Amino acid sequence: MAKVPELFGCMVFNDQTMQERLPKSTYKALKKTIQDGAPLDLSVANVVASAMKDWAIEKGCTHYTHWFQPMTGVTAEKHDSFITPNGDGQIIMEFSGKELIKGEPDASSFPSGGIRATFEARGYTTWDPTSYAFAKDGTLYIPTAFCSYTGEVLDKKTPLLRSMERISTEAVKVLNLIGKTEVTRVTTTVGPEQEYFLIDKEMYDQREDLIYTGRTLFGAKAPKGQELDDHYFGAIKTRVAAFMRDLDEELWKLGILAKTKHNEVAPSQHELAPIFTTANIATDHNELTMEVMKKVAEKHGLVCLLHEKPFAGINGSGKHNNWSISTNTGENLLDPGKEPENNTQFLLFLAAIVKAVHEYQDLLRITVASAGNDHRLGANEAPPAIISMYLGDDLGALVESIINGTEYTSKGKVRMQTGVDVLADFKKDTSDRNRTSPFAFTGNKFEFRALGSALNIACPNYMLNTMVAEELSQFYDELKDASDLDAAVKALIKKTFTEHQAIIFNGDNYADEWVVEAEKRGLLNLKSLPDAVAHFIDKKNIDLFVKNKICSEEEIRARYEIELESYSKQINIEALTMIDMAKKNILPAVSSYVRELTDTALAKKALSDAIPTTVEEELITSLSNKLVCFSKKTSELEDAVIKAAEFDGNNLAQATFFRETVFAVMQELRAVGDSMETETSSEYWPYPSYGEMLFGV
Repeated sequence: MAKVPELFGCMVFNDQTMQERLPKSTYKALKKTIQDGAPLDLSVANVVASAMKDWAIEKGCTHYTHWFQPMTGVTAEKHDSFITPNGDGQIIMEFSGKELIKGEPDASSFPSGGIRATFEARGYTTWDPTSYAFAKDGTLYIPTAFCSYTGEVLDKKTPLLRSMERISTEAVKVLNLIGKTEVTRVTTTVGPEQEYFLIDKEMYDQREDLIYTGRTLFGAKAPKGQELDDHYFGAIKTRVAAFMRDLDEELWKLGILAKTKHNEVAPSQHELAPIFTTANIATDHNELTMEVMKKVAEKHGLVCLLHEKPFAGINGSGKHNNWSISTNTGENLLDPGKEPENNTQFLLFLAAIVKAVHEYQDLLRITVASAGNDHRLGANEAPPAIISMYLGDDLGALVESIINGTEYTSKGKVRMQTGVDVLADFKKDTSDRNRTSPFAFTGNKFEFRALGSALNIACPNYMLNTMVAEELSQFYDELKDASDLDAAVKALIKKTFTEHQAIIFNGDNYADEWVVEAEKRGLLNLKSLPDAVAHFIDKKNIDLFVKNKICSEEEIRARYEIELESYSKQINIEALTMIDMAKKNILPAVSSYVRELTDTALAKKALSDAIPTTVEEELITSLSNKLVCFSKKTSELEDAVIKAAEFDGNNLAQATFFRETVFAVMQELRAVGDSMETETSSEYWPYPSYGEMLFGV
């Protein structure tokens, strides 16, 4: 492997490459667009396109693609070659500014939530110059936004870019008002920690549930799971270490700041964490990371599972979204400093976030809702479905002192005494981390821990940016005409913390008592996607996005329909897969095993009538009864799937039926199937077991 500094970003048309390859005037114009949002002139785009094409060809590229993020939850790309006929039967390699700025994929097959008819095919992609282009697999990838012919937003990136502009505008106004006049731009930064499973590809290929749905629909627990806590941060297995080494190299080439790698809690589960970067680039990088993970895994004879709950009975996978706000002058607005009690600026922004999370708790819950994440939220492995904030002992005490008007004394950083001469003493942090909290303050950022592992992080971040921008806008309006600004700011901070303290909870979010307490506080407990998404089109939420020009009401309603429709389709696919597995493989396999047991029992009887009831007869009785039940539950599931189709046209009712009825029958069918697996010879059971998959790498 080449030296990391030389390797890093070698496949990215980044700032250094642009400085080397673009005329100074072109580079300055492009930087003005990137940094200040200035419109990009076509003449500038032409020069950039030519330089980008020459660089890409040197990297082995023959094609380019506008890489975008439609509402499918995955990325999309259409590849065009650089070739252009020159009139004498030969070709030249060309790429224009017009082609760089605008692409035209067919928009008819992407989810639109009813915004457009299927026959209205035209859609546009438009270059996002704030996210660097990169070369991969012989193609120049150009990050883009995606919209319909009539201008409706059809992607996840456009709302994110708009929200970044909104929070910048409102944060700059507030900062300028309180004396930080040198601040002209504010950016939100994100570092998404990515959890995933690795299993052997040969075993994956034998599991149609994993192939079709990403999770196991049947599977009895292995004798050993995560009970001993021996996998977490444990020694990394040879095959996995080789995968991680190659993954780092591929990500570094693409300029992705892959930093930390380790084993996670569940067997075969691992995590990769990057260094933070701006929200839109972090989103692009995380989508790329998930794609590269899958491709690198294949080279090692492995499969990377990104489903939130691929295996029942052990921890599923999440994605921790570390979110903060920084200024163009290099200041982190969520850094409390050594004396947070005297850091009015920090407390003002903290108050805005507390107010935002309290008032729009339903939106934050909606951002992490999915069919896969329904398995995690509320289980003792992930934050509950109740949104709350953790501030820690020290900061929590400061907020209480502000509310109560009492004196606050910081504990400061306590020196830890190790008691061993050769080990250095060190200062511990002012507060612990709360792994049970959905939205926890962790020193100089908030860690939103409720995201599912497969989620596109654009959604939680555009909603978080927007709701905080709205609160900052209200703060500015309240403060701008104050005669005594300092007194007005302090009064506003106290008022905000007092009115919204219900969202702050520093205890155990897994405790049953918290569910009762949260209800008393008026906090929502939205246990499933249908419960949560029903609030997406509440008036206050539509008003938020329309007022801040993030999405129109029509676009919000379209996203509401898409989320519900996608949820129903996912569970429908899972149900059909279960039926297929049950009828074609499990029922015949167990029947064959019962037949062999019967033959053995009859042979023993033939030897002597005096032989007592055999082990075989007991197994025959048990499995025969379960086979009858299994067949009956399979038929019930078939009926439920047929019944679900009757709700076509009412997406909320259909999604609710899938959750409350179809999914319930699936759980019952699984329970019988998993019980049969424990009694059926492994020679007959048609699928690799949990033990083989989780401990087979």
